[in-house]
Amino acid sequence: MPSPFPGMDPYLEGQEWMSFHMQFSAEIARQLAPKLRPRYVALAMRRFVTDTPEDLAITAKSDSMYPDVGVAERSPVPLPVTEASAAVLEPTLQAATLMPERVPQYAVEIRDVEERRLVTLIELLSPANKRGEGYREYVEKRTRILLSTTHLLEIDLLRSGTRVPMRDELPESPYFIFLSRWQRRPITDIWEVGIDQPLPTVPIPLLPEDKDVALDLELAFSTVYDSIGYDLLLDYTRPADVPLKGKAAKWAAELLAASAK
Repeated sequence: MPSPFPGMDPYLEGQEWMSFHMQFSAEIARQLAPKLRPRYVALAMRRFVTDTPEDLAITAKSDSMYPDVGVAERSPVPLPVTEASAAVLEPTLQAATLMPERVPQYAVEIRDVEERRLVTLIELLSPANKRGEGYREYVEKRTRILLSTTHLLEIDLLRSGTRVPMRDELPESPYFIFLSRWQRRPITDIWEVGIDQPLPTVPIPLLPEDKDVALDLELAFSTVYDSIGYDLLLDYTRPADVPLKGKAAKWAAELLAASAK
């Protein structure tokens, strides 16, 4: 069963994102492979980035200045006392701290067969690319690419997090696709994608002597959605994990109500 949304499905921006990220990257490589033969190959590659969730809210009760936290019971075993018999206070509570973790990220590398050069890099951004240490790591990698002769296509299908750095302020839009051809830098081609629009078909640049090939992002998306069966995993009767707001929320509610009939 296809997604009820005409393009990117905002319900995939939540707990199913990592699965979708992996499958979508692999489908992009599969779609491009026959168009690139025999001169190039498209490879879905995995790497790990550091992620520390930064969007956890800390609130205080009206009768207390202390935040609500996850608390473990204090151990009944008293703390040892020094030889000088100094008074050592037991901790008032125990709580888990946020720990950075290494999470997998997938990208598609297009390499020429003869020399194995990285010709074009296709990045599908994830929450870890758009916050905290993961964002800083991604910007460093991005900077190295921008200083090279590798083309860079960035697909940002997430409404939350920090956008890729641009000299000019980006307009308000839920989703973006950025194409940086190395010969034209710093000029970047940008596609704005509304929540009510299908994903576009975008060009994939290659070496100067070869023509671009087309990447149909809507076809890749619908193929992944249908083949995995995300309609069985996503609960459209509840709000999305990353909530929609304003006119988008009203439009989505009407769309889902109509599709449920």
